[in-house]
Amino acid sequence: MLTNVAALLLDEVHPFELGVLCEVFGLDRSDEGLPAHDFAVVSAEGPVLNTHAGFTITTPHGLERLEEADLIAVPAGSDFMRREYPEEVLDALRRAVERGSRVLSVCSGAYVLGAAGLLDGRRCTTHWRHAAELSRRFPKAIVEPDVLYVDEGQVISSAGTAAGIDACLHLIRQEYGQEAANTLARRMVVPPHRDGGQAQYISRPLPRSACDTVGSTLAWMEAHLDQEMTVEQLAALAHMSPRTFARRFQQETGTTPYRWLLRQRVLVAQHLLETSDLTIDTIAGRTGFGTAATLRHQFVRSLGTTPNAYRRTFRGPSATTVPDVA
Repeated sequence: MLTNVAALLLDEVHPFELGVLCEVFGLDRSDEGLPAHDFAVVSAEGPVLNTHAGFTITTPHGLERLEEADLIAVPAGSDFMRREYPEEVLDALRRAVERGSRVLSVCSGAYVLGAAGLLDGRRCTTHWRHAAELSRRFPKAIVEPDVLYVDEGQVISSAGTAAGIDACLHLIRQEYGQEAANTLARRMVVPPHRDGGQAQYISRPLPRSACDTVGSTLAWMEAHLDQEMTVEQLAALAHMSPRTFARRFQQETGTTPYRWLLRQRVLVAQHLLETSDLTIDTIAGRTGFGTAATLRHQFVRSLGTTPNAYRRTFRGPSATTVPDVA
């Protein structure tokens, strides 16, 4: 049973992500029938820590407090992608997993788990902006860059900011049942359940590595998303055989021409839904999907939501909508 929870803080911690952990695990709501936890904020680097918002946090709890925790949660912090971590912090996390406790990261807190070796061979996630670097820094980790959270048993990782709430509610649901999770969600005025596999709202593709041989073809593809294109046509533009082009494309982008093109079209559709009053049919035409039905199908597959629902999310209920087609 999850009764003892510690939030592990390093210098330059992000207050919002810490606040998520305090809200879910640190408040006694037992009078509402919700579970109460023995919760502590633990400093990994002295009794006074800086936050990236310009104020400090003081806590009497040091790393020894982690030894009794059923769950150690690591919120995000500034420069977590580049900094090194005290070895005693990493050892404490490893011991926790070895004795059967759970660890949870929010956003860039995944880098701390990665440095401890706890992501090796495991599926994991972080904010989409940091996913490529997480994969580069910890090549044994199986990084899923576009999901809200990943539960690998003892090791749970979540994406940016609000996805930490989803991961925490997921834990509450596992430990105490659906009713407890729903009650807590209503108390926090948040959706009671967003599945971990739901897509993050990525605003642009992850930076692609140097594309020495297909770079000019990628630029052409981006400029002609509304047109039909085949591997044979693209290979001719690149002055290669289709087989060579497909192999080079995979090597330099990490994906196939079809999947790369599909992702770009979805991204442009997202942008148009956010910034214009164009109808779904018009957007489908401009992005190469052809029909509203095809756009909706691919949008749901990629993002887990419909074009109209996406538009309402980013522009409010007054946004112009056209009924989604089946």
